[in-house]
Amino acid sequence: MKKYILPIILSIFLFASCSEYQKLLKSTDPELKYDKAVEYFTAKKYTKAITLFDEVSPYYKNTDRSELILNFLAQSYIEKKDYYSASEYYKTYIKSYPRGRYIQEARFGVAYCYYKDSPDVRLDQENTNLAISSFQEFIDLYPENERVKEATKLLDELNDKLALKGLTNATLYYNLGTYLGRNNYLAAVIEAENTLKKYPATKHREDLMIMILKSKYQQALLSYAETKVDRYQSAIDECYNYINEYPAGKFRKNTDEILKVSENNIK
Repeated sequence: MKKYILPIILSIFLFASCSEYQKLLKSTDPELKYDKAVEYFTAKKYTKAITLFDEVSPYYKNTDRSELILNFLAQSYIEKKDYYSASEYYKTYIKSYPRGRYIQEARFGVAYCYYKDSPDVRLDQENTNLAISSFQEFIDLYPENERVKEATKLLDELNDKLALKGLTNATLYYNLGTYLGRNNYLAAVIEAENTLKKYPATKHREDLMIMILKSKYQQALLSYAETKVDRYQSAIDECYNYINEYPAGKFRKNTDEILKVSENNIK
């Protein structure tokens, strides 16, 4: 009998909870709904909390409690991993209460939601760029905020992500080589150099440098006689740039081989 008792008790409890919630939805008492919404939020029952907060929101418009409700709603959606909805509530808060008590939390929240919705590097990076600008704005506005350290860390991560996208694009050009008669090695050099200029401190710096080196070397191998010397010299310069910066780098062996071939060809 024991194995049947527990499910029965749980069923009764769930039925009672559902009945209580249904009564709340029909209630015309905004104070009761608000208090219960806070209880649901505290108990991590975010879907029920959201429904009740949304229902009482018009009643408390232009009151101190309106600030609380917007903040509760944004936090609830973050817990549900609905970052788009959370960001919309944070934006509403910023617009409605630019000097509100939760303004710093709201500005960080907007940036964090963009960060969480940042897509794979192969896709459009609009949300990544929005997250970067939002985190930078938060840091500039509130340099003493306790979350600046976290914002800076996430900002570095996002910049590295854009650098990785640049490296991915450069690699794609490199792999295309002379496909359809085009000099895709030149495109790889331009993409990698522009990425390095924009993100000089990226953790992908070594990979970007070797991509430039290899692309210039391939151009030298495929160039006409009148341009070979200049292009091999350009490859040699990149070899020394890499060796100076990464004397024990992971591409050192490959770099030494390219340097030897390039110098022999110039001779």
